[in-house]
Amino acid sequence: MTAEPARSAGRMRASDADREAVVEQLREAAAEGRIDLEELDERLDLALTARTHAELAPLTDDLGPAVLDPGEPLTLKGGIHGAQRRGRWKVPPRIEAYGGMGGVLLDFTQAECRLREIEVEVDAQMAGVVCVVPEGWKAETDALDLGLGGLKDKTSGERLPGTPVLRITGTCGMGGVVIRHPNLRERRKRRKELSR
Repeated sequence: MTAEPARSAGRMRASDADREAVVEQLREAAAEGRIDLEELDERLDLALTARTHAELAPLTDDLGPAVLDPGEPLTLKGGIHGAQRRGRWKVPPRIEAYGGMGGVLLDFTQAECRLREIEVEVDAQMAGVVCVVPEGWKAETDALDLGLGGLKDKTSGERLPGTPVLRITGTCGMGGVVIRHPNLRERRKRRKELSR
């Protein structure tokens, strides 16, 4: 892999949603005391006038994730019938997914997530684990044991400013792990829901 795709991704034009995500992250950092109000004002001005992702990225790079009490992880067990988390739900810092014979689906496309990093520990077992992520989210899978089922990462791999990273660990088992963006059917269904 060359550095050229990363450079071209940085030159991509930023959308209003990209700028708003960075603004929200800056406000949260100020509320947590990680930057003072003067620096907040400076960074907000730069964020609101940024034209590209390359201009947005440095505004939040030094903030890192907030230190949160991870508490109890969200645990999903596929068992025989499967388990899923989709629609509107609040993403915790840690998730454990056990595929069982029915499989586990984690759909993050409508989830409420204010985290910069999410730890997802998988044991895909027989039926596997599927993670559906919005465009711009990135998954890091270097610590994942591929097992017999292996990993299928169908995402672009490019992280947009202000979006989380899924740190996926554990084993792919026999069922495998799939990371993807919403498919055509899911996008159509979502458009219908929004038009109501």
